[in-house]
Amino acid sequence: MSYQVVDAVISPEGSLAVLSRSEAAKLLDASHGGLYHLFRQCALAVLNCGSPIDDGRELLQRYPDFEIRVVPEERGIKLALRSAPAEAFVDGKMIRGISEHLFSVLRDLLFVGNDVLNNPNFDLDSADGTTDAVFHILRNAGVLRQNLEPRLVVCWGGHSISRHEYDYSKVVGYQLGLRGIDIGTGCGPGAMKGPMKGAAVAHAKQRIVGGQYLGITEPGIIAAEAPNPIVNSLVILPDIEKRLEAFVRTAHGIVVLPGGAGTAEEILYLLGILLHPDNAGLPFPLIFTGPASAAEYFRQIDAFIGATLGEPARQLYQIIVDDPARVAREMHAGIQRVRDFRAEHDDAFYFNWLLKIAPAFQRPFVPTHDAMRALDLHRDQAPHELAGHLRRAFSGIVAGNVKADGIREVEAKGPFELDGDADILDPLDALLTAFVAQQRMKLPGTQYVPCYRIVR
Repeated sequence: MSYQVVDAVISPEGSLAVLSRSEAAKLLDASHGGLYHLFRQCALAVLNCGSPIDDGRELLQRYPDFEIRVVPEERGIKLALRSAPAEAFVDGKMIRGISEHLFSVLRDLLFVGNDVLNNPNFDLDSADGTTDAVFHILRNAGVLRQNLEPRLVVCWGGHSISRHEYDYSKVVGYQLGLRGIDIGTGCGPGAMKGPMKGAAVAHAKQRIVGGQYLGITEPGIIAAEAPNPIVNSLVILPDIEKRLEAFVRTAHGIVVLPGGAGTAEEILYLLGILLHPDNAGLPFPLIFTGPASAAEYFRQIDAFIGATLGEPARQLYQIIVDDPARVAREMHAGIQRVRDFRAEHDDAFYFNWLLKIAPAFQRPFVPTHDAMRALDLHRDQAPHELAGHLRRAFSGIVAGNVKADGIREVEAKGPFELDGDADILDPLDALLTAFVAQQRMKLPGTQYVPCYRIVR
């Protein structure tokens, strides 16, 4: 089957107008690697905004002739596209929001490659060095708003959700937006788009100008969660761990909507951090919510957390079912507590420096078969450490579901194997089985083949 494509040359929106020779060379080097192949894959995902595809390989197969080149000029740069998805254009001109996202990808890939990963001033083997790198990436992207009172709520949830759950997520965003709250998400479709859409309507009603709709992603997952068109502040972190840190450092509170393995990964990451003894007493409002039809989903999540991490973990969040207005009221009150705490402790409103994140939560996890088998899913450790291992287990499952490298790994060697104590593996297996039954592992209408196996 063929798809409509167009050729075009576009100019940057914003400040990214000049590249150094070395930066241009990295993007022009299509034959020898550099950043070109990564940029091409991320750019194609951005151009394919709104597509139901959640498999990066399928997207590349659909548009095999797609090319994107940096064209240096005396007055700056342009991007030349060949065989680009026609849906990104209106009457031959690229949709402005998509153009902005495209240059955001270019900006962040270059900054991370040139100024962070290859910069000896950033010690990425230390906790403070990693946090400093995350801060600089966010600051370079212009997403840190320094002169505002706390008002950013991050919404986590799945891209594979029902229409009813999507509509509920819009109402949650609407109620938050009526109270002047901005929205951050993983920037994709489903529960990542709904809250932004609802908040945009509420901001318009309240005559709020300049509302932020922050999308935080990373190259390995952008093809599965291409930025939705409402995102007006997009930033690409180099890996999932720095993406997760960016979420919790910028958020003044987090709302969790129904999702699948990726949402469970995010929950476990945050609980692991909040369970660390150094974070005791630090306010961080966390609410799980969904329509009445999602009550069983959150019961399963709550039971899994209680069985694996214990009662202290369950005290860190509220579950509010089918009441978006109450969610917004509780979150607004929680944000006020965050504001007072940070003012008292002289911490920035726009970046949570006081939050302790252990190096184990920052170290990139590469989900190979050996790495997945080596996860310590045993009871003889502190709850925050177990949460870290469980988070990595879900990270591997996400990779096996939607990331090109993870899919190839599973195709070559079979399902990832998870081993550990029965009283941890049994609740894990029950939760994953429920996700599969509820079609939360892939987009509706697609056949899910498990990428994992519980070792008995």
